[in-house]
Amino acid sequence: METALQPQSSRQKALQINLDPAPYGSFAEIGAGQEVAALFFKAGAASGTVAKTISAYDMTFSDSIYGPEESGRYVCESRLLKMLNREYSLLEKRLKGVRPSNTLFFAFADTMVALNFNKTNEGHGWMGVRFQLQPDAEPNDVIIHLRMLDNDTILQQQAVGIIGVNLIYACLYLNHSPDLIIQSLLDNAGSERIEIDMMRFTGPDFKNIDNRLISLKLVRNGLCNAALFGPTGNVLQPSEVFYKKNILILRGRFRPITYVATDMHKTGYEQFIKDKDVDPYNVVAVSELTLVNLKADGEINEKDFLDRAELLCSLGQTVLISNYHEYYKVVAYLSRFTKEKIGVTLGIINLSEIFNEDYYKGLKGGILESFSTLFSRNVKMYVYPAKDQQTGIVTTCRNFILPEHLTYLYMYLLSNDKLEDIKEAHLEYLNIVSDNVLYLIKSGQPGWESMVPPLVANAIIEKKLFDYSYNTYSSNTTTY
Repeated sequence: METALQPQSSRQKALQINLDPAPYGSFAEIGAGQEVAALFFKAGAASGTVAKTISAYDMTFSDSIYGPEESGRYVCESRLLKMLNREYSLLEKRLKGVRPSNTLFFAFADTMVALNFNKTNEGHGWMGVRFQLQPDAEPNDVIIHLRMLDNDTILQQQAVGIIGVNLIYACLYLNHSPDLIIQSLLDNAGSERIEIDMMRFTGPDFKNIDNRLISLKLVRNGLCNAALFGPTGNVLQPSEVFYKKNILILRGRFRPITYVATDMHKTGYEQFIKDKDVDPYNVVAVSELTLVNLKADGEINEKDFLDRAELLCSLGQTVLISNYHEYYKVVAYLSRFTKEKIGVTLGIINLSEIFNEDYYKGLKGGILESFSTLFSRNVKMYVYPAKDQQTGIVTTCRNFILPEHLTYLYMYLLSNDKLEDIKEAHLEYLNIVSDNVLYLIKSGQPGWESMVPPLVANAIIEKKLFDYSYNTYSSNTTTY
């Protein structure tokens, strides 16, 4: 299809699609109104685009069409996929060979829950498009999860309609650029109304897209403050991973992952699951990369990000990308999903940053306001020691020094079991400095292999991560 200049309004976008002779498809919507198809009808000339609309609002009707959900939940990704599968297959079964040869079939579906009458829930849902880019070609999928932030049911429904039109338009006309698709999703809505915290591209025309990078772009472009992906690189919806879980989080640069980072993760985890408030069979451990920590040389390098993601995934880590520079903000974010214990593993140097009052100048209550969230009833920090490379002194919670006016606050947290030293930390790793390891990797000098786990060393060498330089010594390097 010809790519036109992007229209300014949802009505203009819908009308452009309606007037285009190629796209033709079905709309299936559950809950939160049926606003997406409605916008196409209101734009005019909908007969050129709309093959069918359906809203199986009643659960019995929905089950008879799409089959039951084992979980009993209808606002979930599996429901969305069943809707897309059925509607797209019906299009091809009934209309292939009937429609003109230039027809590009698509199926749009969403399953949403808006605010209830008493406003005691959160508006959110799943939305996706299955579509062809060439006649008779295999289709692609673009799927998103969104949160509706308006405090009014009608406004939430209207926002769903806008995002649905934006998504269909982007898939049809901006498919050559995932960046443009992402940037266009909030047109005429804005981040104050909608948050998109998961997005997945699949299909033959998107086979070169790394969805981990899409997660980064969602956060970097302000569509959400945090996004999640799993050990296989599969993007995840945060509430489905964190809901009612004990959560342990480790924040770091992971550039690269050294024995210090893996020891922090292992020993912190072992200590966390022994806590009396933690169910060891209900724990999610995540490694967090913040946008600040991703700025290698003042700006985010996508290859550098993927190198770090590759290493974390190779170690079986679930990765959270966030725009939460301050620890109290990421704790507040995780607290949206669970009332269970949240553990934070961090180094003693990061503990110094937490007590830096300059971070909290924008808060009316300053450091005390932030600490009311950071050290709430179900949050505890597990602190990894640090070693002064010049003096050899090892700093722990017991000899940690603060300005005098913060000492009593610190002692209160320590005595009330909000801070705890990691007891089984391997002190022999404290001589490892990640910046030094990175320098050796980039300059092709030997020695760094002994400072990182074997899996990490293998990945760096085989995949040439972090601009790994194959120097003359490398021919004698043993693969781990």
